[in-house]
Amino acid sequence: MIDTKYFYKGFKSIKGVGSPAIALGASFIAIGALLKNLGFTIQESIFSTFLTYALPGSLVMAESMLIGASLINIFIAVWLVNARLYPMTVALMPLLMHENQPRWKYYLSCHFIAVSSWLIMKDNYEQIEKENRIDFWIGIGTATWTVAIFSTVIGYIASDFLNNDIMIGLAIVNPIYFICMMIGAMKTMQIILSVIFGAVLGPAFYFLSPEWSILFGGFFAGTIAFFIGEKNDK
Repeated sequence: MIDTKYFYKGFKSIKGVGSPAIALGASFIAIGALLKNLGFTIQESIFSTFLTYALPGSLVMAESMLIGASLINIFIAVWLVNARLYPMTVALMPLLMHENQPRWKYYLSCHFIAVSSWLIMKDNYEQIEKENRIDFWIGIGTATWTVAIFSTVIGYIASDFLNNDIMIGLAIVNPIYFICMMIGAMKTMQIILSVIFGAVLGPAFYFLSPEWSILFGGFFAGTIAFFIGEKNDK
């Protein structure tokens, strides 16, 4: 069973002015309003956030449905977008794994991988005994997941009061927060170079392929930064 002590400790960790949950909530308010404008019912909007729990994935799903894409194409598009969470999973799971914990907790907790919850866990995991980290993580994930669903409802209800400029502003709050956190964590050459190269290569690839510019820019920026960092470390 889940240890309620550490679950609630994780759940309460989203409190505070600097919490990523604030940026997450702002973004999902925009998602809720967008889904209503696209013709989704409130039940469909809630169910979308409940299952997808990722801002880019929700946007891709909504836009794909708008243009009449098939279910298999929507699935593949959302899957490709959310593949960006794989490196976070690889970095996080070794910090959570413990032989005394059942595997079902890890399978369940994979759904909670997101920028906001990942940042909270990375900031707090050293304060938690390794055996209890998975329960702490499930608490964080449940809290941020709840924030996302609740914010979707708020955005859906308040959509008539949000124009396009406001929705765009709310939607990019979370990515901007993540960029700021990355800049604040620029303590290694790889991270510094990846941020700098990403800022340059992303716009450069846009002129070659607007649809693939973020993927190509991020892939090449991270790869170049990694090998430069490895070479200098040796």
